[in-house]
Formats: sequence, structure tokens, C-alpha cells
Amino acid sequence: MRVVIQRVSRADVVVDGECLGRIDAGLLVLAGFADGDGEEQLRWMANKIVGLRVFEDDEEKMNLSVGDVGGAILLVPNFTLYADCQKGRRPGFSGAAAPEVATGLFDRFVAMVQESGVAVEKGQFGAHMLVSLSNDGPVTLIIDSPQ
Repeated sequence: MRVVIQRVSRADVVVDGECLGRIDAGLLVLAGFADGDGEEQLRWMANKIVGLRVFEDDEEKMNLSVGDVGGAILLVPNFTLYADCQKGRRPGFSGAAAPEVATGLFDRFVAMVQESGVAVEKGQFGAHMLVSLSNDGPVTLIIDSPQ
């Protein structure tokens, strides 16, 4: 599993003109799933994201988690995180989980993050989504789960 996390002051996701999810301060998480991902990778990543200390404390050090600051998380499925661009000019996606598998993984991942008690919004798997954000910092992290 691979995620791109951005600390945001606001973010939203729109499908067909309808806003599916909107957050103020918190984390925008683009989530991609690979062949072989399962419960272990999902749980590890959910715990990592919820506990990640990327918000500043009173001394302006990144020492607080999204829950510590009362923030929210916007989860957006994104299979292109597993694009292979090493050959040619068109990305290949053979490393990404098949859509019928990845859909279930995304739904399970959303549920795991919600279990933390942090407010969660989400995008729609397989839809053409318009994602807007204001990156705060900027703070952008890429995290791969252990295999």
C-alpha cells in the first residue's frame, strides 16, 4: 500500500458536480493499493496516518497528530500511485491491485481509519474526481507500507 499525505488547511473532492467530501484543517490522503495488500498493510497504514505527528505544537515543532489538533482526514483512492514510468512514455499499472480488489481494500481502509475516532470524509473509487486543496506548509509525505 502506498499513500501520499498532504497536511491541508482545507480540501474537498467533487464527482459530477457533487461534493462528496470536504474537510478544513487536517490530512488529505491519496491511497493506492498493490497486488498482495491485505489486512496487515491496511491496519499498519491506518495506524501510521492517524498517529503521524505532522502538526505543530506551541513550540512550532511537528509534534501533534491529526487527532491532537481536532483535524479531519479526507481519503481519496488513487491507483495511479502505482504507475510504472520507467519504460516508454505511457505509465503502466500492472503493480496496482485490480479494481474489484482495490475497491474492497479502500472500503476496509476507510473503516479502519474511522475506528480511530477522527472525522473521515472520502472520495469515490473508480470515479473521475476533482480534488482541491490548500497544502499547509507545504507538508507532503509519501509512505509505503511494509510488505
